[in-house]
Formats: sequence, C-alpha cells, structure tokens
Amino acid sequence: MSSAGDLRPRKTTFLTSWRRSYKKARKNWFFAFLIDFVVIVGTALILSVAIKAFFIRSFYIPSGSMMDTLQINDRIIVNVLVPEVIPLERGDVVVFQDPGGWLGAIPTVEKSSFQEISDFVLGTFGITAPDSAEHLVKRVIGLPGDTITCCDPQGRLLLNGVPIDESYLRPGSVPSEIDFSVTVPQGSYWVMGDNRQNSTDSRYHQDLPSGGFVDESFVVGRAVVISWPVENWIWLENYPDTFNVTPKP
Repeated sequence: MSSAGDLRPRKTTFLTSWRRSYKKARKNWFFAFLIDFVVIVGTALILSVAIKAFFIRSFYIPSGSMMDTLQINDRIIVNVLVPEVIPLERGDVVVFQDPGGWLGAIPTVEKSSFQEISDFVLGTFGITAPDSAEHLVKRVIGLPGDTITCCDPQGRLLLNGVPIDESYLRPGSVPSEIDFSVTVPQGSYWVMGDNRQNSTDSRYHQDLPSGGFVDESFVVGRAVVISWPVENWIWLENYPDTFNVTPKP
C-alpha cells in the first residue's frame, strides 16, 4: 500500500487506457463531422447565391398570357446570362421588368414579419420568387432592325416581309386582332404572348414612351425550362424553323 506521500503514478490498466482512447476518438470524430457539415452546407449556400446572382433565377407565371406554353403558377428557370453574355434570338421566351406603364399599379400585399423574412431568405437562395408579379414573360418576335407587320391576307404576321407560321400560339388564337407595322430600334425587342387575345404585349403599348419595345436593359433573362409542377416539365424552345425562314434585315 502506498503512503500518503507516495507520488508514484498508479498503473494504468488496459481497460482504462482503451476507454480514454475511445472517448478521445469519439470526440474528435464528432468534431470533424461537425466541421465537415458546416463547410459543406456553407459552400452549398454560397454556391446557391452565386448561381442565382450570376447564372439562373426562378420565377412563377402570374397570368395566362403565355398559355398554352406556360400555365398560371408554372415555375420557370431563367438564364440570366441573356442577353449580356448570350444574345437573344427570335422565338426566345424572355422575362423582363416593366419598361414603364405595362403593369400599371401593382397591388400592395400586407405581409407579416415572418413572411417578409421568409421571402427574403428563400428568394435569396432561389427557392421562391417573391418578385415574379413585378416581371413580365413574353416571346421575342422581333430583334433590332426587324420589321413586324400584321397581317398578310391569310392573317399571318410578316417578319421582314416574310409570313411566319406560329405553331406555338394557343389553339384558337390568331396572330393579332389589331393591325400594326413597326421596326425594332437598336437595343430593343418586340415581344408578344402566345395567348394573343389575352396578352397586353408590345402591340398595346405603342403609345407609351417605349413605343411598345422592350429595351435590353429591362431584360432579366431567357426562360429555358419549366421546373414545376413536374407534369408540366419541358424545355422551352425558340422554334428556329419558324424564324429561320425570315431573312435578316
């Protein structure tokens, strides 16, 4: 038996040493896992914000002006590299901000603090699109320099003097129920909805300062795919066969 003044260390049994090693390893494993988890989640969130800011955005469709191509409340993914990096083409479905006077007064919706915070957070990461009602979605019919005229004897639009057959129009729609002839200025686009008789598009804003044209500075991007609901999933094409028959001005 060791006396009170005996400072010699007691012998460490194998079981005691194993328990200490196990506790230390378990503590280190949990700490390593926690660090990995924080890094992975943080990286994912940063990438999500970066992708939303520089590559794609999500919007929902608030109206029926693009039916049957887009249904009300469809969610679309938009390539925001268009048109700054990738130029717009005829037939592209484009999302743009109000050029001035197209939407009129947007009703103010009262939201709770929780809803405001939720919209901000989810919108930041591209999960929701709380500002969709402040944007419009139409199809590009005319690029800078194009002349669009309604209509030939068969009721078709003329693009640079060539009639086009618009297979994307909603069944029962006609190309236009009003006559017009415009030439698109540089840096702007002429846009129309696929549901022509239910679309207040470029045709109906010719009396505004914009002349009915959408300046490229208002363009958010090109819609590329319907992402939700699943049953409506489809890539949004720009019908090159329709517009390739049109000679460049």
